[in-house]
Formats: sequence, C-alpha cells, structure tokens
Amino acid sequence: MFGAGHIWIEAAAQAVFWSAATIGFYLAAKALYRRWPRWWATPLLVTPAVLILMVLALHASYPDYIRSTHWLIGLLGPATVAFAIPIYQQRQLISRYWPVLLIGVLVGSATAMLTAWLFARVLGLQGTLLLSLLPRSMSTPFAMSVSGDIGGVPDLTAVFVVLTGVFGAAVGEIMLARLPIRSSLARGALLGMGAHGAGTAKAYEIGVEEGSIAGLVMVLVGLLNVLAAPLLAYCLHG
Repeated sequence: MFGAGHIWIEAAAQAVFWSAATIGFYLAAKALYRRWPRWWATPLLVTPAVLILMVLALHASYPDYIRSTHWLIGLLGPATVAFAIPIYQQRQLISRYWPVLLIGVLVGSATAMLTAWLFARVLGLQGTLLLSLLPRSMSTPFAMSVSGDIGGVPDLTAVFVVLTGVFGAAVGEIMLARLPIRSSLARGALLGMGAHGAGTAKAYEIGVEEGSIAGLVMVLVGLLNVLAAPLLAYCLHG
C-alpha cells in the first residue's frame, strides 16, 4: 500500500514539475519574442530546445516528460476549436471567397503531402519515419490523429509539425515582404496553409482578416486530411 502511494505521489510531483517548467519556459519565451521578434526566437522553437536541454541535464526520459504533460497536449483540440470565433466574425469575407478557399485547401494539402513524400524519398526515409512526416503540414491535433491512422508515430509527427510551423512562418514572412501580395485573403491563406498554427499566429500580427483566413485554412486542411486519412492509409498499405 505504501509502495503504491509512493509511486502515485512521485508521478504527481513529476507532473507538476514538468507542467510548470513547460508553461514557465513558454511564457518566458513569449516575453523574449515580444522583445526580439525574430523567427529563431519564436516560443515554438525556444521552448522545446530549453526543455530538451533540461531533460538531458536531469537524466530524465521522453516517456516521463510526455506522461507528465499529456494533459497539455489534450488542450490542443479546444485551442483549435477556439479559432471558430474570429472565423465567425469574418464570415462575410469567407462566404464571398469560399470557392477560392476550397480550391486552395485541396491543392495546398495535396502539394504538402506530395512534397513531404518526395522529401522523405530524397533523404532515404522509409516506413514509420515516412508515414510520420506526411501529415507535417497540419496543426498538431489533426496531424497526430492522421499519423496514427496511417501507421506513423504521432509524437514524432508533432516534432515535424513544430519544425514545419516555425520555418514555414519564417519563410512566409519573407515571401510576403518580397512578393507583391496585397490581398488579405492571399496573405492569410499562404501562412495558414504553409505553417498552420505558427502561420496563423504570424498572420494575426499582420491583421485580423489575415489571421481569420489563416485560421480557417488551417482548420479546413486538418478536417480534410482527417477525413481522407483512411483512404491515404489504404493507398499506402495496399
């Protein structure tokens, strides 16, 4: 009885410690990003890097960390649903351009999957690594679901999603600065399709309309791929 109680207390202490560390480092990274808004200072890049160093320094393991912070991952679903609020506020703009948005989502999603597959083939990635890379251009809750359905590793997919979001938002910002793209629809769709959550955050820095469009594209891409995941799994596994 004492042993079971000791294990429970230790697990609870680890959950509190790693959850507090994750939230604390993220808030600190956000403050850093507000002071130095550079792509390499984005919280999505800084926070995981610091946590990895902390895990290594304490000789902890990834299973211990993810078990202690799994409830944070569970919040990604409601956070994605929350994008419905600004999307509803921009419903008139969206209803006016829905055919263009739908075509863009279909083409962009197919292109993202194809380029991920080609990239994996060039690098010689096969099997689980390849399947984990394919959903990289979706927001994390959708990507992890699709990864599990097609035979990938959801946790590994989450890493690819973060990397895609960080570098996609950085490249998207450079493209918007150098290309003559003035339409809020095009600017938002570019960031939402190319960098999902990170791109949507970047789009909101540009404007409310851009952010709303980016959020809509991000959600539509996720829904499309979740619905198409069984077909994709069938094609991949025969």
